[in-house]
Amino acid sequence: MSQKAEIQELIASAAAAPGAALARAPARLKSRIYSRLVQEQAAGGPLLSLSESKASGAPLCVFEELVRIAPVGEHAKRKNCCRVCHARVLAERLEHAPIYWPHCPYAGFQNR
Repeated sequence: MSQKAEIQELIASAAAAPGAALARAPARLKSRIYSRLVQEQAAGGPLLSLSESKASGAPLCVFEELVRIAPVGEHAKRKNCCRVCHARVLAERLEHAPIYWPHCPYAGFQNR
């Protein structure tokens, strides 16, 4: 059996099991996947600026909000603030990272 068929069979059996408790993905894994997705998005071109994100109604974490109101150019506001944030580092390395900031995606990934 090919690896692809084996994976599809496992997915189908997991979906078909009535009442089976779904295991939650580890917070560290979710954090690493999110970091990689944003990194790939940034590699494809400039990100939406924090000012534009806020104007569209997207909530910003406390550190993104500080960068948004800082007297810096829009180029700096298009950078991925999470790349230098300690919440990302903690979330990628600790399963129960001590991060609780509102609107921080890494805090949201913690299985609490």
